[in-house]
Amino acid sequence: MLNRRSTLQAGLGLAALCGGLSPAYAADILRGKITQGALIRGKTLPGAKIRLDGKEIRPSATGNFAFGFAYDRKEVAVLRIELPDGDPIEQTLKPTIREYKVQKINGLPEKFVEPPASVLERINRDNALIGAARARDTDEDWFAEDFAWPVKGPLTGVFGSQRILNGVPKRPHFGLDIAAPEGKPLSAPLGAIVSMAEPDLYFTGGTVILDHGHGISSSYLHMSRIDVKVGDRLKKGDMFGAVGKTGRATGPHLCWRLNWFQERLDPELVLPA
Repeated sequence: MLNRRSTLQAGLGLAALCGGLSPAYAADILRGKITQGALIRGKTLPGAKIRLDGKEIRPSATGNFAFGFAYDRKEVAVLRIELPDGDPIEQTLKPTIREYKVQKINGLPEKFVEPPASVLERINRDNALIGAARARDTDEDWFAEDFAWPVKGPLTGVFGSQRILNGVPKRPHFGLDIAAPEGKPLSAPLGAIVSMAEPDLYFTGGTVILDHGHGISSSYLHMSRIDVKVGDRLKKGDMFGAVGKTGRATGPHLCWRLNWFQERLDPELVLPA
């Protein structure tokens, strides 16, 4: 008798799943560590319906899909896939709890630690632009490919770390900081459409956001130079600007961020060693 429920686990391949289900029912692997701040990618049959905690996730035409876990998520998630013939596959996913670092940064201009009231309108405008870029839900599925490093260098800041700026506790850092010389070129880690290219945001200076499809985006902060415009299409490895120290930065580096829509994710978890 055909088993109508199947376990989906990170690293479980098509052949293993076909041992419990015929190829017509096979859902392929989930890729990604089931942990706080992780991007999870999967592949199922075209036409399948996918829900995470009851909310619909739209797969690509080829069955690729993705979602992410918040940096502080503790609750079990329920992933449900209804294959084209209606047979459900359901799995509970319990994110691993992470212990984040504390990072102290001193020597910042006071205006970046406690912004004066005169710049709040500018900050709100910046946040609206960023939010709109991250809300895009295009049909591309570059997100299913393997990520590459946008630039290489020592890691000086990690995702989820509690930031203490000039002795003042602030919210966690949601990026990966990579130290590199000012002017060093940045390359697209995946194929993308440029969804935002702003030369002077208050906190992040020169900022580019790349849309990798289906709500997966990556952001590049503190850039010294931007060589692309909104709507440009990039192939993996294409250069689009350079490392800088604009905005709230104490030295040249790239702050690289990853999102599933507005959910902040850890770029380090998708990188090759």
